[in-house]
Amino acid sequence: MPKLSDEQEIRHLANLELLARQVVEGFITGLHQSPFHGFSVEFAEHRLYNNGESVKNIDWKLLARTDKLFVKQFEEETNLRCYLLLDTSSSMNYPEKGMDKLQFSIYAVASLAYLFKRQRDAFGLCLFSDKIDWISAARSTSKHLFYLFAELEKVYNQPKKNATTNITSVLHHIAEEVHQRSMIIIFSDMLENNYTEEKLQALFAAIQHLKYNKHEVVIFNVNDRHKELEFDFDNRPHQFVDIESGEEIKVHPNKIREAYRSNLDNYRHQLELKCAQYHIDLVDANIHDGYHNILKAYLVKRNSMI
Repeated sequence: MPKLSDEQEIRHLANLELLARQVVEGFITGLHQSPFHGFSVEFAEHRLYNNGESVKNIDWKLLARTDKLFVKQFEEETNLRCYLLLDTSSSMNYPEKGMDKLQFSIYAVASLAYLFKRQRDAFGLCLFSDKIDWISAARSTSKHLFYLFAELEKVYNQPKKNATTNITSVLHHIAEEVHQRSMIIIFSDMLENNYTEEKLQALFAAIQHLKYNKHEVVIFNVNDRHKELEFDFDNRPHQFVDIESGEEIKVHPNKIREAYRSNLDNYRHQLELKCAQYHIDLVDANIHDGYHNILKAYLVKRNSMI
C-alpha cells in the first residue's frame, strides 16, 4: 500500500475525529432525551464541590443557573484511567466486503477515546495480535487523543495479513504492566485457531489475572452476527478460507450449520459463564448495530466505579 502524504494523513485524521465527534454528540443528545439522562455527561468539565475545599475554582455562573456548587475540573485532573485493547489479528478483517470487524472496532475505539477526553478520563491504547504490537501511556490531553487517532489510522490503512491471535498472553502482560486500577476495554472477536479446553482455561486464567489486580474489564465481542454466529450462507457449496492461516475448505453450509452453531454456542456459553463469575461485562458487538450500545456500556461501567 502506498505511503500516505502528510496532506492525506491530516485529512484522514480529521475524518476520524469528525466521525467520533458525531457518534458521541449524537449519543449524548439521545441520552439526555432518554431515561438514562442521569449519566455524568452533563457536566463533563465539572465536579461537585466538596465541603471544606478551596472555593477558588467554583463555577459561580453555573451556581446561578443550577443552584448547586460545581468546581471547574482542569486538564490534569482525571476521574478514571482506561485502556483500550484492540485485536488487530487477521480474523478481524472479516467480512471482505463492506465494513469489517477491524474497521468497526477502530471507529468504536475512536468514539470511546473522544468520550474519554470529554469526560476528563485518562486513556491509553494497546494494539495486539499474538503479542502486544504497540501500547501508549494513559493521558487525557487533546494532543494525546490525536496521537492515538494517528495510530488507529495506521491500523486502518494497513490491516495485517496472516496474523494470528493470542489474547491470553496479551491479557497477562496487561495485568502486569498496568499498575494503577483501571478500566480495561477489549475489542476482539475472541476467536483463536484450534480452540481446546486447555486454551479456554488459560484464557479464563488471564481474565482472572486482570480481576485479581483490581482492574474492571469490559469485553466487546465483535462479530458479524448473520455470517459468523448464525452461519447464514446461501444453500450452495462455498469455499471458506481461514484468514489467519490461509487454510481452505469447500463445504455445503447446510451440512455443517448445526454442528458449527453447536460448537460456537458452547464456547460462547462458557465464556459468558466465566465472565459472569468474575463480574466482567461481556457485550455482544454486532458490526451492523452501530456504536451507541458500546458507549452506553462504558458509561454504565464508569458510573459504577466513581
